[in-house]
Formats: sequence, structure tokens, C-alpha cells
Amino acid sequence: MTALTTPAVLEMRDLRVTYPGGIQAVRGVDLTVPAGQVLGLAGESGCGKSTLAMSVLRLLPKDADITGEILLDGEDTRTMMWGRLRAVRWASASVVFQGAMHALNPVRRVGHQIAEPMRLHATVDPARIPARVAELLAQVELPADKADAYPHELSGGQKQRVMIAMALACEPRLVIADEPTTALDVVVQAQVLTLLTRLVADHGISLVMISHDMSVLGSTCERVAVMYQGEIVELGAAHTVVTEPQHPHTKALVAAFPTIGDTESRYAPATTNPAGLPQRSTPTPGDVLLRTEALHVDFHRHGRHRGGVTHAVAGVDLEVRRGEIVALVGQSGSGKTTLARTVLGLQHPTSGRVVFDGTPVPHTSRGLRDYRRQVQLVLQDPASALNPRHSVYEAVAEGLRIHRVPGDERDQVAAALEAAELRPVERFMPVLPHQLSGGQRQRVVIAGALALNPRLLVADEPVASLDASVRGEILALLLRLRADLGLAALVITHDLGLAWNIADRVAVMYRGRLVEVGDVEQVLHEPRHEYTRSLLAALPAIARQDRDQPKTGTIVD
Repeated sequence: MTALTTPAVLEMRDLRVTYPGGIQAVRGVDLTVPAGQVLGLAGESGCGKSTLAMSVLRLLPKDADITGEILLDGEDTRTMMWGRLRAVRWASASVVFQGAMHALNPVRRVGHQIAEPMRLHATVDPARIPARVAELLAQVELPADKADAYPHELSGGQKQRVMIAMALACEPRLVIADEPTTALDVVVQAQVLTLLTRLVADHGISLVMISHDMSVLGSTCERVAVMYQGEIVELGAAHTVVTEPQHPHTKALVAAFPTIGDTESRYAPATTNPAGLPQRSTPTPGDVLLRTEALHVDFHRHGRHRGGVTHAVAGVDLEVRRGEIVALVGQSGSGKTTLARTVLGLQHPTSGRVVFDGTPVPHTSRGLRDYRRQVQLVLQDPASALNPRHSVYEAVAEGLRIHRVPGDERDQVAAALEAAELRPVERFMPVLPHQLSGGQRQRVVIAGALALNPRLLVADEPVASLDASVRGEILALLLRLRADLGLAALVITHDLGLAWNIADRVAVMYRGRLVEVGDVEQVLHEPRHEYTRSLLAALPAIARQDRDQPKTGTIVD
């Protein structure tokens, strides 16, 4: 008796993609996605995973040379006539793109954008399109009135749900989700992953999930394929690939996202830097360097909610000691970025005060300029933080010139680049940002901060936009800077794994308040507040050790 096999929705045979100049982005890939299965595609930027995914619907640049076979329901999309390919897009296979804010049209209401594929493909009677849009919004757990909203009026998670609704509009058999949870906070990430898993089960669609986060893939997918330098280097059951990786690259990806509660990853982010890691003994912090006292920041609402008040920061008392790393964690909208802006003097508090080294932070321009030499900001997105027309030298020297720091400028820039481990410094000085990798750009941003010899770094999501291995390199650099220079750091993040990796203490922020503050081991091992427990429960199962706590993503007051 012959066993029944699930038919393949997508099959790739000896797929190769070559860009001009002989760059082989995909090299001889064989891959099958059966109906109703979730396949994870893992790898770092440049490994070829997005090229592989975009080749399915021929969304690559025209100068890309594609050979092999790409069979969608048995039909080769590579050789389809344009009219047939146009009919297949959205209707047979669709894509959920990575940056929802960039993928959505900012001047069109989201309801019109969800309806657009249905109008183009005439899959729904025009009179029924508004009802179908409401059905799709309900499927992604959004109220029907969100159809009238513009993208900027939605949160990150809501925008991602709109992208998923668009992908489902024409009832495709295959959905390709390219990094659908990148930069989302842990609770919203869990909600989006749960939504995708439910849609696969309810509609029997096949899903290809692209990510560099192995814990996300391990908890969501049935199988995982790992790409490295254009090739599939490991393929198997998701749980096996994540818990028992065989290929060195797979092992590196798994190590980049630590398990909270794993003592081996405490003060030990994954790094291959020859400098290694500082001694893992728990550091002894010094006196209080930065302190906020009953800090309040209120914003008055305008427009439809005119006259209301948002309490972005509501009575926060927080301390950062000399040589200490404090992680400030919480969901988007919890107030942590507003708190950081107030600490830096970029936002005036409504009441309360910020005290640095025993002295209240001044409000005058000159006083703030002197203060900011000692407290430097490291931004989340290095590509946006750097002027694309300025060389590395100019980017690092800018702060020295603004603050009129005496001394030899070239020597100071060289010392900052050396501290940020951009070596040899002479090679990096004339380079432009687009010629650097993501990790190198983040090191340039850090070098610009270090050039002023600060005593405290305020790092806003410093690794959120970086690859898995680069993430570990930057976190290891922060630990070495603390060990070598005595730098203190306030790290703002929604990544609890980051806090476990490098922080001494963690402060959990919710609706403008600090609901829990303490040593990392105590807060993440034995959380006292329900909100902290909710954040931990929302982590992918593989990213946390089992604890006797509620496994719910519900957020409570």
C-alpha cells in the first residue's frame, strides 16, 4: 500500500540566481513546501533568503539571471507569460513585506489598500468589496472601522496585520512572510505569530516564514531551512534544527538569541571577536551616576481628542550607577523612549527632575551642551543616524567640533574608532556609510559617542535592526567598554534576551510607570508583577526556560 503524500504548493529545483558581476545570490537550491505547511527560512542579511523568496513571483530586478525551476502548483513561474504571472500574483501566492510602514501607501486609507488586489484581479463582486474588507480585518483581529484609518494612525502591530489582510485578500494558497515580526515588541510579536499560525490552520494555506531569529522559527514552523552564502546548509524538523543544530552557521544563529534563565549566556553574548568577553564575574557598581526623581512627562492631545492628557512618564524613580548596565524594557508606547529623551534633556519634564552626578540637569543651552558631553545617545537605526554624504571620519569628528573639544582632532577620531573596534582605523576613516555593513555602521555611531569621553551611554534599541551574529558583536562591545572604560549604560529595549545577556539590573515600564525594578536574575526568574510575567510568557517557547507561571500574553494593570 502506497503512503499518501501531501501535494507540494511550491517546489524549487536547482534554483540559481545570479546578479550582474557574477554575484551568485542563490546556488542550486532544492526546496519543497507542501500544502498547509509552515516552512521557516533562516539566515543573515546577504545569505540569499529574500532573493530566494522574491524569485517565486519574479519580484527580483530585471538584471537578475534565474535558472532552474520554480513550480507553483506545478506551474513554472520562471517561464510564465506576463499575463499569467500577473494573474498568479496575489491570487495564488502573495507576500507580507518586512517594513509595513514602507510597504503601505501613506496617503491612502488602509481599506482601499486591502481592496486593491481584489479590484485588480476581479475576485470579488465590486458591490461586496467593502464587506470583504471588513471580513479580512476581522480575520486579522482588527475592528472594521480601521478600514478608514491611514497607516500613520496605526501601531506597528496593526500595520503588520493590515499587510497580512492584504496578502489574504485573494485567498492565495501560498503566503511568503519576510521578517514579519522584526522590530515589533515581544507581545505584539507573539500576537502576530499566533495570528499567522491560526490562519494557516483555518485556511489550509502554506506559509514561508523568513527570519534570522531561530526562536521565532522554532516555535512557529514545522520545518526550518537554514541558508548560508546562497545554499541550504541545514534542513529538518524545526525543533530539531533549533535544539540540535548541526551546521556551524546554524549553531551561531541559535546562540545569538539566548534562552532566558540559561546561566551560560549570562554576560556572554555570542561573539567571534578575538577580543573575547570580559570576566563574567558580576561587576560591582559604584555610586549613583544618574537618578530620576518623581519624573512626570505629560502631553496634551490635539485633534479629535483635544483637551485630553497623555501621561507618558508617570512618577518614575530610576537609578543608574557608575559602571552599571541597566536595561529599560517594555512594549512600544510604554514611555521608555520619552523617559530616555527626558534624561538626555531633549524633553522637558512636567514635574520632577533628572540628577546627574549629584547635580540637577540644567535647562539652559550651554548647560545642556556641557551635560551632553558626558551623556551620549546611541540611536536604533545606524543607517538613519549617519549622514550618507559624510565619511566615517566626518561622522565621528562632528561631536568634537560641536563641543569644541581641544586637542588633535585626528588623534581623537582614531582613538574613538579604536575603542569601537573599527580596525585598522586608517582604512575606515574615508569610507562612506553605504560601504559598511550594518554592524560596522553601528560601531561608527558608538565611536561618535565615545569621541567625547562620556560617562554614560543611553542606547535606544541598539541591536534591533541588526543581524543575529552582529547583535552579539555589538553587545559584547558594550560589555568590553564597560570593563575597559568604566562606562555606564541605560539600554532601552523590548528584547528581554538582551537584558539577560548584558544587563546588571532591569527596569520594567508599563503605561508610563516602572512596575518592577531589580537584578536581572530576580526579575526575569521570579517576576513579581503580572505585566512582567506577561512579557516573559509572550516569548517564543524556545527562548525561555519553563517556569511555573501563567503562559498568557494578556496584559494587565
